[in-house]
Amino acid sequence: MKTYALCGSMRFEKEMQRVAYDLETQKGLTILQCVYTAAGTEPTAEELQALERAHYQKIDISDGIYVLNIDGYIGASVRKEIDYALLHGKEVIYHCTK
Repeated sequence: MKTYALCGSMRFEKEMQRVAYDLETQKGLTILQCVYTAAGTEPTAEELQALERAHYQKIDISDGIYVLNIDGYIGASVRKEIDYALLHGKEVIYHCTK
């Protein structure tokens, strides 16, 4: 069983949760997800840095990353995660939807 870190814009949080569920229940993959904030909660700069470090550690321990490209949108942070994954020899899988 392969493990993938899920990467995508937080604006698509609900879609990311649905895709992670489908990948684990239908495809037999293990998915390392982002940490989602509670509605109306704004993380501090320090919390955002901690979450970013944790996310890159998830990439480090995974077999690859699973990138959600929804409506053709991949933001700057996700592009950095793709570059990081490729630099470290990780597989990159794209999930494109409209």
